[in-house]
Amino acid sequence: MEKQKAPVQKNQMITLVFEDMTHEGNGVGKIKGYPVFVPYGLPGETAKVKVIKVKKNFAIGKLIDIDNQSTDRVEPPCNVYYQCGGCQLQHMSYKLQKEMKHAQVVNVMKKIGHIEEVLVHPTIGMDDPWRYRNKVQIPVAEKNGELITGFYRKKSHDIIEGMDRCIITSELNDRMVEAVRSIAERLGIPAYDEKTHRGVLRHIMVRTGEMTDETMIVIVTRTKELPNKKALVNEIKETYPNVTSIMQNINKDRTNVILGKETRLLAGESYIHDKIGDITFAISAKSFYQVNPTQTKQLYNKALEYAQLTGEETVIDAYCGIGTISLFLAQQAKKVYGVEVVGEAIADAKENAKLNQMENAEFVVGQAEKVMPWWTAQGLKPDVIVVDPPRKGCDEALLEAMLTMKPERIVYVSCNPSTLARDLRILEDGGYKTKEVQPVDMFPQTNHVECVALIELK
Repeated sequence: MEKQKAPVQKNQMITLVFEDMTHEGNGVGKIKGYPVFVPYGLPGETAKVKVIKVKKNFAIGKLIDIDNQSTDRVEPPCNVYYQCGGCQLQHMSYKLQKEMKHAQVVNVMKKIGHIEEVLVHPTIGMDDPWRYRNKVQIPVAEKNGELITGFYRKKSHDIIEGMDRCIITSELNDRMVEAVRSIAERLGIPAYDEKTHRGVLRHIMVRTGEMTDETMIVIVTRTKELPNKKALVNEIKETYPNVTSIMQNINKDRTNVILGKETRLLAGESYIHDKIGDITFAISAKSFYQVNPTQTKQLYNKALEYAQLTGEETVIDAYCGIGTISLFLAQQAKKVYGVEVVGEAIADAKENAKLNQMENAEFVVGQAEKVMPWWTAQGLKPDVIVVDPPRKGCDEALLEAMLTMKPERIVYVSCNPSTLARDLRILEDGGYKTKEVQPVDMFPQTNHVECVALIELK
């Protein structure tokens, strides 16, 4: 019975005026107050739309024709944009992308955080919002006896053919993927087949150091055995002497996860290096390292500014990873303590501290929510706590631990505005005030936005 309440029916053609946009970048129009969400629709446009899905509270439509195009509509420069799921916003001007991300942050602060008065700055964008990614992971398949590489078609595991470049990744990465593919094909190395769970070559991953031009190639295989391994490695080295590191990662599982547990060095070093500001980082095959170094510098500079360090402060960096933010802060703090649950990341963090001759940064393996109460018991009292959690936000126990430690300031770096707003509410209820939030566009052409928030003890 519910379905009949909707003022539209499946397969119906309707005329819709887009009034707004969702966080994903879909256009929103209403029929008698009932919302219809349409990918690629822009505010202010009137369009012919085919209804493809009808739910109790909303419908989803497909854009058929636009009567009056928005001045913010642009021709996507990527030839597979509408097939690939990697980017969502190439059809809109960069100005609108930044405005949309700002609006999203303002919106969740009010709706999820119930924080009305906070200052949300305009989004920090890029001068050139293309070719920014320093890492690419491309699946490999076989078609008509040839190896093909390319991203998956939206909502599928079919590789888009004829995809010889990705214009949000560095050109060097594009060239390296193509080189490995053609050498592997010549040497008869078979692609992995998801359906039968046979074959060898699953993914080609390339990482580059933007400031150093060092390159790492990771060949992801189902089997420990890599046929013609020696010839493959030699040919890569001869053709591309700038390749610093060639690794093999073994992933035997039937899974969507790209990397397996075991990684082997095939040639060169097991790390490449990159610099953010004055700090050098060693990056391994599995290190978490931000994919947009230009914007990472903006993000970390903002975190450093919000931390307001004078050289006298003790800082805790929860979720410290390979020490990227910790070492940035250590330049201006008295002492930084980093904690992270992934052991390999902490080994990298210690290595990075050594690399930069920083003796005022200490790193511990463990869950921040368990390590922090232990630190409190040892008499450690931080002036500033910095958190940079995964998309799901901070663990509740960690928020409790922060409230117990009562630092003067908390700097929250977030890759998900919704969980940021949720956590800020808990901190506000615990005696803190959110002073300001700075969105940073780390992933132009996609609907993701990062933020840094400054929170002070009331």
